[in-house]
Amino acid sequence: MKYVNANTVLPSALVEELQKYIQAEYLYVPAKNEQRRAWGELSGYRAEICKRNERIVSEFRDGETVASLAERYHLSVYAIRKIIYQK
Repeated sequence: MKYVNANTVLPSALVEELQKYIQAEYLYVPAKNEQRRAWGELSGYRAEICKRNERIVSEFRDGETVASLAERYHLSVYAIRKIIYQK
């Protein structure tokens, strides 16, 4: 998240109104719900995790054991089971 000077993006009347409530502080303006991105969506990490999980399920169906998958992917047996049995 980068910071933007309010004077560069807001009308001066609005900046003056904001200064009644807060001065020389950081103010977070959240995105609207319909504009929010899901976790990992921007970086692509969510897609990587999905591909990894698909490989885990595929290898399990091909006969790999839960313990060997846990060791290979550096996850707990519990985490591997959650991935395999998720709906």
